[in-house]
Amino acid sequence: QVQLVESGGGLVQAGGSLRLSCAASGTIFSINAMGWYRQAPGKQRELAAVITSGGSTNYADAVNDRFTISRDNAKNTVYLQMNSLKPEDTAVYYCRAVIAKYIYWGQGTQVTVSS
Repeated sequence: QVQLVESGGGLVQAGGSLRLSCAASGTIFSINAMGWYRQAPGKQRELAAVITSGGSTNYADAVNDRFTISRDNAKNTVYLQMNSLKPEDTAVYYCRAVIAKYIYWGQGTQVTVSS
């Protein structure tokens, strides 16, 4: 059984920063891609950033140049550094991991950016 546990969400003023963490636990031999998705109220869940096991990254246009995704393979952990936050970044942020052929999701962490 694999679990993803997110942390680091909260309330921040526009222009501020937050760092999200997601740790995978359980029987894990290797993790392929890890990523962060977000879902704002009344909207569909969308990709924010993804990182492969080799370290290649991809970002949504809306967060490019403001967010940085990284991972620590030894700790089975992925991070999302979010800078210059905007009110439109307000959403529940979900961690996603591809392990073998299975996809796992975290429970989500709320990020609220006030104007």
